Amino acid sequence: MSDNTSRVALVTGANRGIGLATARALRDAGFQVAATYRSTPIDEPGITAVRCDVNDIDSVDAAFSEVESSLGPVTVLISNAGITKDGLVLRMAEDDFTSVIDSNLTGGFRVAKRAVKGMMKARFGRIVFISSIVGIGGQAGQANYAASKAGLHGLAKSLAKEFASRGVTVNVVAPGPIATDMTAALTDDQLSAMTDVVPLGRMGQPEEIAAAVNFLASDAAGYITGTVLPVDGGMAMGL
Repeated sequence: MSDNTSRVALVTGANRGIGLATARALRDAGFQVAATYRSTPIDEPGITAVRCDVNDIDSVDAAFSEVESSLGPVTVLISNAGITKDGLVLRMAEDDFTSVIDSNLTGGFRVAKRAVKGMMKARFGRIVFISSIVGIGGQAGQANYAASKAGLHGLAKSLAKEFASRGVTVNVVAPGPIATDMTAALTDDQLSAMTDVVPLGRMGQPEEIAAAVNFLASDAAGYITGTVLPVDGGMAMGL
């Protein structure tokens, strides 16, 4: 087993929710952790905040350069940054579709492409994309979001095949309903409707997603690549 203190992990979109929980979990596992934000930096001991807009390739390059300069080469990448612009297709503006694809899918491509060169040189790397069970089963009113997340699955499997010979694994974690700031604003009836379709009968916690990501980033997961792992209380069974 390797000493994680020699490894640098970069988590995109980590100022709250799943991203923040993941950054904390990796820090607690001994990684040197950098966490990106767009407007509000996080203030966490042991986590380096770095501004990055995954929609801007120059911003991505600058963020990686900053991390490389202060911490070292990134060998663990958690691609979590993304947006939603929900709406029924007949009412969805084309920009609402393309902007979600650009942030969630093309943004993931941008950060993975920037990270993988250093991983190939090190002959070690872990890339984990944060997707959603919506990318597996679809969801009315989220055609753009579902398409972006399903695209991550194909991207991850392709990258897994391209870079396996260099010791780089690429996997996806697909969360189900998770208790975050967004769900905290829902009514009791809305929350009940969500948990009613979860076999385990409850919302997941960001820390439960982080635990799965932390495992996939570890040496123990070295024989796992090209996998989509639902962490969803059983919602994706049979899909």
